[in-house]
Amino acid sequence: MSTGPFEGAEQLWSVCYDRGRVLAGSKPAYLYESVDCGASWRRLEALTDQPGADHWMPGAAGLTLHSILADQKGGIWVGISAAGVFESRDGGMSWIMRNRRGNRPGPAGALARDWGDGVEFRAEDEIFSCVHNLAFGAAEGLIYMQNHQGVYRSRDGGAVWEEVTEGLPSTFGFPVAAHPTKPGVFWVFPLNGDSEGRYPVGARALVWKTEDGGETWAGKGAGLPERDCFFTVLRQGMASCEGGVAFGTNSGSVFLSKDEGETWEEVARHLPTVLSVEFMG
Repeated sequence: MSTGPFEGAEQLWSVCYDRGRVLAGSKPAYLYESVDCGASWRRLEALTDQPGADHWMPGAAGLTLHSILADQKGGIWVGISAAGVFESRDGGMSWIMRNRRGNRPGPAGALARDWGDGVEFRAEDEIFSCVHNLAFGAAEGLIYMQNHQGVYRSRDGGAVWEEVTEGLPSTFGFPVAAHPTKPGVFWVFPLNGDSEGRYPVGARALVWKTEDGGETWAGKGAGLPERDCFFTVLRQGMASCEGGVAFGTNSGSVFLSKDEGETWEEVARHLPTVLSVEFMG
């Protein structure tokens, strides 16, 4: 265990800016904040003090708080493997588990068009609690998730999740990246499964893109290796910006698309394992 400013943490897994402070997530699953640009840190105890936290089960990498989203209005969402998604609306003072699955009535076209219009969901059960990554979509309350067992979206801030895995070559993967201004556009990188090697399906590198919020999918591989791809893209290994998408691999390559994932080029190679990719500016 560390004895530094991150009391109780073995490793740091995520950071996020939130209204003048920095949030950090760790293994084990603690949430920390700094209000002085990282000079000092304190643990936000409310997350792990909530009822049931002592029964959270670790994922393969341990009990990790690997994803943090902040809407800059007091809303915070965290992803913990393998406990699930948790939401706070008061800056981290209190939390609600957000693992509810639902179906939304109506045709698929309405699903793709009507973001956050208040139509009621029918709750069925809980999603599998091993969330792998979260990303804000470009609409109020819209969040995309890559889960251990599928891809999901929520249009009400995580209160209910809809599965949108159909059309993808597998249910398993780690990263998700969303377009900053187009609500229905996001990307995932499916892998061949939990116990099959965790490399691209068919050993061919494809980034899967949707333009209608997950209703339909297309594999995009122009410029990517077409065979013998046995690498993994880790949970923070893909990022997006206006017009651009990039991902890094555990074999040390970084691939960049300047046209929203339609074509790709390798911009770095022979790096150490790429744990995280970010765009600056």
